[in-house]
Amino acid sequence: MKAAVRSKPAAPPRLSVLGETFAVCRLDAETEFPTWAAQSGFYSVTRTADEVSVVCPEQRVPEDVKCERGWRAFKLEGPLDFSLVGVLAGMLAPLAGAGVPVFVLSTHDTDYVLVREEMLDLAAAALRGGGYEIV
Repeated sequence: MKAAVRSKPAAPPRLSVLGETFAVCRLDAETEFPTWAAQSGFYSVTRTADEVSVVCPEQRVPEDVKCERGWRAFKLEGPLDFSLVGVLAGMLAPLAGAGVPVFVLSTHDTDYVLVREEMLDLAAAALRGGGYEIV
């Protein structure tokens, strides 16, 4: 009988917290591309048949734009392979358990989970409790 071979434990998933405070905006579907959002290093613009959603640093958002301000972002350190299963679900479970609402963005390489700034410490504690390292 062969002895079971134990694999080395995987390193805990690593997260970083982006330094900026973000806004999540909703524009009408027919709105032109919001160039004000693209004047920063981190932004996301998503157009659907129903709306245009924008995430960017809150200081970039004009006063007349409908938005929710005061979001902070956790970045899942990547890049992540497309074949991985349950990565985002694993990150969201401890946040849901702690009652932390989220707004999620995914890119080709990784995922970003935005939480309200006033819940950042609670979210970080929940993620650490879920086995995540925050750098």
